[in-house]
Amino acid sequence: MKKVRLDIMALSHSVTQSHNYAVVLGEENGKRRLPIVIGGFEAQAIAVALENMTPNRPLTHDLFKNTLDAFDIDIKEVLINNLLDGIFYAQLICEQNGNVIQIDARTSDAISMAVRYGCPIYTFEFIMESAGVILEEDDTESKKSLSKTKSTSVETMSVASLEKLLEEALEKEDYEKAAQLRDIISSKKTSDS
Repeated sequence: MKKVRLDIMALSHSVTQSHNYAVVLGEENGKRRLPIVIGGFEAQAIAVALENMTPNRPLTHDLFKNTLDAFDIDIKEVLINNLLDGIFYAQLICEQNGNVIQIDARTSDAISMAVRYGCPIYTFEFIMESAGVILEEDDTESKKSLSKTKSTSVETMSVASLEKLLEEALEKEDYEKAAQLRDIISSKKTSDS
């Protein structure tokens, strides 16, 4: 079956399911998007890795990566290999000493591991045909939407105040808020220079 390479385009609140998030995967060199609804903790695990944050204590996905590394197992790719009754299924394609191992995983966990390993994410054409959507928005705009839920009151704060809030969010292990604050601080520093 033909595989389609995907990139993470956005991570945002789910429009269809409250208290959930959506990770939007985009077809490489294409306009199709694959939105996948995930839970809050799963979104946080992906956001932490995307933002290169180092939590005070290792998250479960970091622990799993450390364990795989200790046994010299490398994740070569993530494959979203099926879609049944609206539920996506995935596999971690791993390699150890030249042997390829396929491990079933929840799609959100597989994506989180892909970010940590910097490995590609693939799916099959039949999944893109049945669950993919075509967005007319260009890639730069969809990348800008990654974790952008800024509040107006926060945008008016000084960089020093925002950095203090960021530190507090990291101490509380609220990585989603920390990622949002980090984006605001970064854009403020860019506009000030």
